[in-house]
Amino acid sequence: MHPDLVTLLTLQDEDTAVATLESRVHALDRQTETLDRERSAAESAITRARETAEGEEKRRRELALKVQEHRALQDRHLAVLDSVRKDREAVAAMAQIEISRRVLTQEESELQTLTVRIADLHQAIELEMLLLDEITERQTSERAEIAKARAELDAQVAAARTQRDDTAKRIGRPLLQKYEHIRGREKTNALYALRGSACGRCNTAIPLQRRNVMAAGRSIEVCEGCGVLLYAAV
Repeated sequence: MHPDLVTLLTLQDEDTAVATLESRVHALDRQTETLDRERSAAESAITRARETAEGEEKRRRELALKVQEHRALQDRHLAVLDSVRKDREAVAAMAQIEISRRVLTQEESELQTLTVRIADLHQAIELEMLLLDEITERQTSERAEIAKARAELDAQVAAARTQRDDTAKRIGRPLLQKYEHIRGREKTNALYALRGSACGRCNTAIPLQRRNVMAAGRSIEVCEGCGVLLYAAV
């Protein structure tokens, strides 16, 4: 048996354990991201509703000024009608009054519609704020649980990495560099046992001479097919 084989197999198991713990950390991070997105969506809804309400309130102010101006204009037209004596002037004044009356009626109707819409928007904002409060209250406990689990996992990851690094120090540097290069590339196991006369990962046939060297414990070989490290199981 190769002198570093047992230690290398131990290192691979420890790397797998670290990867498993890190995947659990990432899962917690994804839960936090989901909570963040939920809260962000609620906040964005409030922002959009407020911006819409502000825009409508600006329209209402502008329209209210127009209504005020057209009411004053209507009053002037009525005053003109009261002062005219000729039929022709009276007809012209009546026409002006009718035009301004239609414009004023339309604007007053729009102003009323805007007022109702703005009230609805403010009610919607209040509901969205209540929803945000509910989300915040619910997420407080969820985030606390995630933070607690994350802290525990971080401690486990740190301990597992320390143990893994201690194991790695007991492996010859050239072999360790090959192992870490392969594992970093493959993101999975780097070390496989021969399966009969072939690679235990990709089933590529291994020449007899290389198999004999591995069986004698003198070498851990690299598969020419998939590039992983190969050893002969005892």
